[in-house]
Amino acid sequence: MMLEHIHTAILLIAKPYVLLVIAMSAAYGLFVGAIPGLTATMATALLVPVTFFMDPVPALAAIVTMEAMAIFAGDIPGALVRIPGTPSSAAYVEESYALTLQGKASLVLGVDVTVAAIGGLIGAIILILLAPMLAEVAMKFTSFEYFWLACIGLSCAVLVTKGSLIKGMVSLLIGLFMTMVGVDITLGFPRFTFGITDFLNGFNFIPAMIGMFGVSEVMRNVSSGDLSYKIASVKTEKLFAGIGKVLRKYKVNIGRAGLIGTFVGILPGAGADIAAWIAYAVSKRFSREPEKFGTGHIEGIVDAGTANNAGLGGAWVPALVFGIPGDSITAIVIGVLFMKGLRPGPMIFQRTPEILYAVYVAFILANLILIPFGILAIKGGSQMLRVPRNMLMPAILMFCVVGSFAINNTTFDVGIMLGTGILAYFMEANDIPVAPAVLGIVLGRLLEDSFMVSMIKSEWDLAVFFHRPVSAVLGVITIFLWTSPFVGVLRGRGRNR
Repeated sequence: MMLEHIHTAILLIAKPYVLLVIAMSAAYGLFVGAIPGLTATMATALLVPVTFFMDPVPALAAIVTMEAMAIFAGDIPGALVRIPGTPSSAAYVEESYALTLQGKASLVLGVDVTVAAIGGLIGAIILILLAPMLAEVAMKFTSFEYFWLACIGLSCAVLVTKGSLIKGMVSLLIGLFMTMVGVDITLGFPRFTFGITDFLNGFNFIPAMIGMFGVSEVMRNVSSGDLSYKIASVKTEKLFAGIGKVLRKYKVNIGRAGLIGTFVGILPGAGADIAAWIAYAVSKRFSREPEKFGTGHIEGIVDAGTANNAGLGGAWVPALVFGIPGDSITAIVIGVLFMKGLRPGPMIFQRTPEILYAVYVAFILANLILIPFGILAIKGGSQMLRVPRNMLMPAILMFCVVGSFAINNTTFDVGIMLGTGILAYFMEANDIPVAPAVLGIVLGRLLEDSFMVSMIKSEWDLAVFFHRPVSAVLGVITIFLWTSPFVGVLRGRGRNR
């Protein structure tokens, strides 16, 4: 049966139209990733309106290819101008630029593109092996288990946030509040609509995503002013010189970082940037030469670069199996699946297995073509970095407006896009992360639905959440996540005393 699904998926991906979509998405992802300030999530949000006119397979293949290319391409400006193109490249930007100053830009970017492809393939393989097994377990889940899963997802989104835990919680509460706007799911009573009929259906997810990741980026770039880049040169004919030696020396690091990246990616809300930071820290901890880190050491780049792309495949595991996004990109993917009439969750493995296997094939293909496309991006890196900001930002804002309007052909969605964009800009300006708010918007409805259905079934008996074995285990994990920060604070105070 599996071989039959794989054969069908290959035929679906091998269509000339789908291959053209993949090639164009690759070029788009490389361009966005190579421009400092533009993120892979923003690129995904802008890609969504284009997918309206596509079938599910080319739409999902476009997103898979684009994100793989964009995450790698963020390494190019990091190595050449010391500005990470995407947040996930920030973990090792100092190492990359230090090696560039030593005249090793070709080696850095050659290693980057190679380990990114290897890491992406590791993540894809684990996705293929792990997702079907988890789906069989998820088939037995009820509203009690889904309630705890939503709680775990929201908790992880806060706990893995860099910076203040309180600010992460504030961001999460903002996202949850946005899901409360509209008609109450149990009583049918309008909440927080202020008499505006457009609010009865709540906030449309896609315009909110476009605003939070598109408009906020435009505002941030415009407010920071234009940047002048001093670009280092790259000799592409020597791009892969010495890479074989590096891969042989750090083969254990590559395997370890691939596993770290994938399993960190599976954590809801973590994503590639958290995976890169953790892999870099682990690399330094177990390195035989920790004193070289920060001075231009290729080992940290190998680990973090591998984990970067490995995290992408991991993030799709909870998105496909439970409908819980692993990162902000898969949060948008869930919206795309719903628009295509596909409900993410364990049943998708039985109802439309050919689409899932097409996603698997797209992951493998995207990482295989990453090297040739990546070489072209490295060759044209200096040209991409010369695109004037005063031309790029208005074009992005125009795509945001058109994309938001095209969803329902209403100016109300454009207003949501602008409002959430301004909100996200002020959140980031005050160091309040946007990712927990996004997870709150995605999981808020699932959390409320699961809780209310469970309460109605149990006649408002809270103890029923611990009656089923799996539900009890998930509940204990959730309580542990909630209490662990306070335990850490109490231990710290005890040591100080």
